[in-house]
Amino acid sequence: MDIAALSVDMHMIDLQSKVSTALLSKSLDTLETTGESMIKMMEASVMPNLGQNIDVSV
Repeated sequence: MDIAALSVDMHMIDLQSKVSTALLSKSLDTLETTGESMIKMMEASVMPNLGQNIDVSV
């Protein structure tokens, strides 16, 4: 194999690896933000007094 072609191939592999790592990092950041938002929504939806009083007269 030609040294120049080998060099190009190695740089392409390095670039692909860096792009994949960057995309994974961005994806993890997005998932973390989504998870935090879901936790906040679940905390806001808790109503401790709901269902404790029942009106039995009609």
